Amino acid sequence: MKMSAEEQLNHVIETLDEIIDDKSVPRNIRKSAEEIKDILLNKPSSLAVKINSAISILDDVSNDPNLPEHTRTMVWDVASTLESLQS
Repeated sequence: MKMSAEEQLNHVIETLDEIIDDKSVPRNIRKSAEEIKDILLNKPSSLAVKINSAISILDDVSNDPNLPEHTRTMVWDVASTLESLQS
């Protein structure tokens, strides 16, 4: 069963919260996750603009050599979910 856009967005926020709360994740990556969450929840712009901003940050984060593998998978999941919301 396909999740609604709102359910997908809630899943993204939950995943970002997991990254933010994981103390094994470097601080700069947790800060980027917080920034993405803030953009998605609070930035007064269209969903498309929010998603593009979030994906741009996620792209930088996913290329960070200090990103733990389990977190990299979560980052890819978030990016994939956001990309599916664009179409």
